[in-house]
Amino acid sequence: MKTNDEKRWGFKSSLGLALVFALGLLLLSPSQAYAMHIAEGILPANWAALWYVVAFAFVIPGIYFITRKTKEIKGLMPLLGLAGAVIFLISVFPIPVPVTGSCSHPCGTPLGAILVGPFISTVLGAIALLIQALFLAHGGFSTWGANIVSMAVVGSFVGFGAFVLFRRFHAPIFVAAFAAGLFGDWATYTTTAFELSSALHGTGSLWSMFGAICIAFAPTQLPLGILEGLFSGGVVTLVYQRRPELLSRIIPSAFGPATSIVKGGS
Repeated sequence: MKTNDEKRWGFKSSLGLALVFALGLLLLSPSQAYAMHIAEGILPANWAALWYVVAFAFVIPGIYFITRKTKEIKGLMPLLGLAGAVIFLISVFPIPVPVTGSCSHPCGTPLGAILVGPFISTVLGAIALLIQALFLAHGGFSTWGANIVSMAVVGSFVGFGAFVLFRRFHAPIFVAAFAAGLFGDWATYTTTAFELSSALHGTGSLWSMFGAICIAFAPTQLPLGILEGLFSGGVVTLVYQRRPELLSRIIPSAFGPATSIVKGGS
């Protein structure tokens, strides 16, 4: 007869193996390449360096939080691994953007921020972006800092802030997580539009170029944000129903008793 700890470990191991298998298929299966994130060489060196500074102002504290939390919370490391794999898999699927020739994609970092906190989610997002740049030609090394800021930092902190705010007003768990996925996704692409327009507008209007880039992303990113919100809401609800203690360790004030989700999640 297996103990509860053995069952939990078996569940985590099975899920981890499934994610690794899916990642292996993704990396080994030949397919048409669609470049995502801000590509290598797009940003001038001074702007690329600026975004690196901003990115590592969040990544370095995130590494500290990982070190501290893994010592404080027993069994947190498998959750970090799963959250990182989820962020990678969610953010790696491209959806071509009409007219521009670039691609949109979900982010995964808003969900990651709810599961493990925004600073740690920022580090996991940075690692996912680095792997994608190394092996899938999504993004680049000079633009890694800018991509970290838009997807990992902004996606994590806007999503986390939306979740906490909605929960503070007693929104159900699903609604709060939906808002996190939605606004975190949209904020990511608003930030990407600003990064591109601020570096590339030249003698033209910054805000005109910013508006044009936002409009170019809108046909795919508006519905993608809704889908990411639904996915985030579903995953957080499932985790809260099965393992509420995992979530309450990260955001204690945002989660009530485990039974509250049945009564509306307040």
